[in-house]
Amino acid sequence: MVFVVATFSTALDELREARDMTQQHLAKILGVNQAAVSKMERRTDMYISTLQDFVRAMGGQLVITALFPEGEVQIDQFENLRRQEKRPQEMASVR
Repeated sequence: MVFVVATFSTALDELREARDMTQQHLAKILGVNQAAVSKMERRTDMYISTLQDFVRAMGGQLVITALFPEGEVQIDQFENLRRQEKRPQEMASVR
């Protein structure tokens, strides 16, 4: 099996449009209003978890890779970010 990986640079609004999604549709998936999606798309700095949610809502997976002259390193520290953040809240609701 051969996987072709396309590498390109794009803004979040361009990515959403390429996925044939409206801000309203994405907002519904994320559980926020359309204005919040618009604001996210214009931000130049955000939490990794926010970006991860945004990408997942569009059907993707966020992969963070560090590029060095010697090669690439995939950083997987953030893969389970949401699950780890929810555990204390879930534990509190069980009590």
